[in-house]
Amino acid sequence: MNHFANNVFRRGTSSERTFIAVKPDGVQRGLVGEIIGRFEKRGYKLVAMKVVVPSKELAEEHYADLKTKPFFGGLVDYMTNGAAPVVAMVWEGKDVIKQGRSMIGATNPLVASPGSIRGDLCISVGRNIIHGSDSYESASKEIGLWFGKAGEIVNWTPAIWGWTHSDN
Repeated sequence: MNHFANNVFRRGTSSERTFIAVKPDGVQRGLVGEIIGRFEKRGYKLVAMKVVVPSKELAEEHYADLKTKPFFGGLVDYMTNGAAPVVAMVWEGKDVIKQGRSMIGATNPLVASPGSIRGDLCISVGRNIIHGSDSYESASKEIGLWFGKAGEIVNWTPAIWGWTHSDN
């Protein structure tokens, strides 16, 4: 059962949510703290996080849109072989889906902008360290897949929220 519907978020508001995952290469390279720090410094709120070696079924469903690509099998194996876990997270904040993708950078690190996570921290498309939802629909699907149990997403208010989320 998908409990994500109980964790309603509104597109473009301070309660918008996105799914971010540090892939096994990012975990092996010790980049989890750097990535979390970038989202926190931007003013986003971490509302769920877990360290997991995903099942083959979870990885296949997560990457279902890539099923026809020649690299699909290798990608699923890379995500599930246990060489390193995945750090799965849900971040919340104003326009976090679009801004999160901007912070991450292009899928191919060689064309990712300097200052983006991929532009600064990696050089290979096959080891691009991070995944981020690219739309409201994919965020909803991915959060439901990775955090579908009740209580896995926490609602809380950071003390700095008023300083980072005002339009005046």
